[in-house]
Amino acid sequence: MEMKLTIKRVPTVVSNYQDDADKPRAGCGRNCLGDCCLPASKLPLYAFKANPAKRSQEDAASTNSLVNILLTEWEDRMARGLFRYDVTACETKVIPGNLGFVAQLNEGRHLKKRPTEFRVDRALQPFDPAKFNFTKVGQEEVLFQFENGAGEDSYFLNSAPITAVDHAPNVVAINVSPIEYGHVLLIPRVLDRLPQRIDPESFLLALQMAAEAASPYFRLGYNSLGAFATINHLHFQAYYLSVPFPVEKAATHKIPLSEETMKCGVTVSKLINYPVRGLVFEGGNTLNDLANVVSSACIWLQDNNVPYNVLISDCGKRIFLFPQCYAEKQALGEVSQELLDTQVNPAVWEISGHIVLKRRNDYEEASETSAWKLLAEVSLSEERFEEVKAYIFSAAGLVQSDEEEVVSEGEDTTYAPAPVAPLRVAEGCLVLQ
Repeated sequence: MEMKLTIKRVPTVVSNYQDDADKPRAGCGRNCLGDCCLPASKLPLYAFKANPAKRSQEDAASTNSLVNILLTEWEDRMARGLFRYDVTACETKVIPGNLGFVAQLNEGRHLKKRPTEFRVDRALQPFDPAKFNFTKVGQEEVLFQFENGAGEDSYFLNSAPITAVDHAPNVVAINVSPIEYGHVLLIPRVLDRLPQRIDPESFLLALQMAAEAASPYFRLGYNSLGAFATINHLHFQAYYLSVPFPVEKAATHKIPLSEETMKCGVTVSKLINYPVRGLVFEGGNTLNDLANVVSSACIWLQDNNVPYNVLISDCGKRIFLFPQCYAEKQALGEVSQELLDTQVNPAVWEISGHIVLKRRNDYEEASETSAWKLLAEVSLSEERFEEVKAYIFSAAGLVQSDEEEVVSEGEDTTYAPAPVAPLRVAEGCLVLQ
């Protein structure tokens, strides 16, 4: 008999329409993202250039840059009262230590939730139109369409018809329960009702958004099912945080690849001295090269039922991939009650070192030791990680060479949790407005 692992989940509400998702409706009657409303609608449009990786300093400084437009639109939705709380009022601090974990106190984020049974032993599950999905979101939560303009320059229109003729539109919408300034959702081909699974096209779109943003402080993240994705409708998350993530500062160990493998320009490293084992993909002759390698790795993971998280960093030039097992341990009763009581679900942002805490006592006592203890439970064992890495390499067409592995700067330093008292960050230090 098949054993079904479930844990009682109360996912954070990401849309103001999520609580009403199960209510029967006689027609729509509200400007939504479904087939009933969206095709005939007009929405703002951000059309990115054909090669967003090619940007000048003038592009990045322009008031028409993606980040400036996104944050302006996001603040407009805040002024309209569409968010469930003011995330900019949440206390935030950098925890002293070797890596500088970022802690935020967000006591209200878990209060308004919609109970559900979340199956954690399946990284792929079919899309269920009866459950909440992003076609039920109101258009006022959408910031803009995000489409390839196929030209040399990007442009923004305050109102435009649904422009994509060969695919359903990509949209960027607010997360009404944000964990940081500018927290949004990138929803590829929203009307196609894709389940939460990576494919090469959608992953390339996420890299194009990171490259178009052209800011090291604007990052995208992805959570698979079983790795704390809360909605089974394909989406990436993104937000703006003006400090380095701890994982971005961690040492890496470059894995030598064969000459043939190196032709695409992608390099692969292992994280060293970090509580969660992971792979780092960088470079690529084009964004397509990097997207194809990483999406192949993700496809193997989800097809073989290995939950994972992805961080897209450094303007789309550096990708962190974390196979993880926390939800499985939780379902099997292998996580301590002390960690469960924190109510922290270690998804991509937490794994990357930005930890949202729900209780003031946890926030005030936060240390590198406590952060390390939580994240260490997420990681695969060394033996299992190496096994998964070998399968990922095979799936992505990566061949490891016999050369000695390259030691990166700082690898010889052993990063152990530093038991020091946290220092408060001055108000406004972390958020650029």
